[in-house]
Amino acid sequence: MPHIGAPELILVLALALIIFGPGKLPDLGKAVGKTIREFRRSSNEIMEDTETNKGGVEPEGQQAIKALKS
Repeated sequence: MPHIGAPELILVLALALIIFGPGKLPDLGKAVGKTIREFRRSSNEIMEDTETNKGGVEPEGQQAIKALKS
């Protein structure tokens, strides 16, 4: 997948400025930031839930070894 370079980024920002105007760009940036923050928070919660569920289930052999060690 090709990377977005400086010329492409400038073109996208210029188009956004033309389409939305200078008054709406801060609101648009805030909305995008909130969306990205919410997505990260949700994905982190899913990863934590997966880790806690995976850690709680152990094969019987592992439980037996732990019981013998203690």
